[in-house]
Amino acid sequence: MDYITVSAKTLDDAITEALIQLGVTSDRLDYIVIEKGSAGFLGIGMKQAVIKARRKEEEKPEPEEEVNEPEIEEIEKESVKEVPKKESKKEFKREFKRENKKEFKKEKHTSYVKEEPAKKESGKKETPKSIKKEVKLENVEESTVNACEKFIEDVLKAMNMENVKVTSEIDEEGALSINMEGDNMGVLIGKRGQTLDSLQYLTNRVANKMQEGYVRVKLDTEDYRRRRKETLENLAKNIASKVKRTRRMVSLEPMNPYERRIIHSALQSDPAVSTHSEGEEPYRRVVVTLVRR
Repeated sequence: MDYITVSAKTLDDAITEALIQLGVTSDRLDYIVIEKGSAGFLGIGMKQAVIKARRKEEEKPEPEEEVNEPEIEEIEKESVKEVPKKESKKEFKREFKRENKKEFKKEKHTSYVKEEPAKKESGKKETPKSIKKEVKLENVEESTVNACEKFIEDVLKAMNMENVKVTSEIDEEGALSINMEGDNMGVLIGKRGQTLDSLQYLTNRVANKMQEGYVRVKLDTEDYRRRRKETLENLAKNIASKVKRTRRMVSLEPMNPYERRIIHSALQSDPAVSTHSEGEEPYRRVVVTLVRR
């Protein structure tokens, strides 16, 4: 289409006039500015804006590419592709990690050594005191045991870990101790026991909804709890030696309350070092410092 020439007082007015004359919207207008125009001084020397305009040529749609039936079937298969088992396990572990952030925060009863928050006085950090708070555990009812075992079996099934043997017993403290035996249990333990801790937390929630009073559930597999306790105790002694040698404090990696208590307890009898915790859950960590004499 040929250009038309349009003039007006301003450039905007010229464009508007061109849109009206051509009967198109602004996105369909193709124009060239001949003269921008100027207002002059007090109306003297005023020049009108001039443009040449035309409708934009419509682009011809490209012919649609034909897709034969075999290709369509492949696309459909790809769109409904089943998630591999490994991915489902990872997703379940991520879900457990989210739950693990809340672990022990809402726990009101404990027969372990309870760690008090550090007090601040005159800008100095005070080493937390460790006290023992004995809590009477309720007798675990059979219905509670069955509910906990069923919950764990359902979780294992969701993780595609069906060939796992689940056994329960009441330990010397009166807690419900549940052990799991099977293949590839490392997936259930997770990094530093995070997945196992999360499953234990959820199972405790199930147990305490089943009956009145407080019930504690302990989950273990492949003797992980004992091995982890020994590892942390050795770590504590090595860190204490380093602090004495370098005379500098050492901050450990974030741990859950139970593991922090192991560190505190392991170094409680060492008069050369002291321990306290810093940070907020789930990033709270133990700090080992040298005792100044």
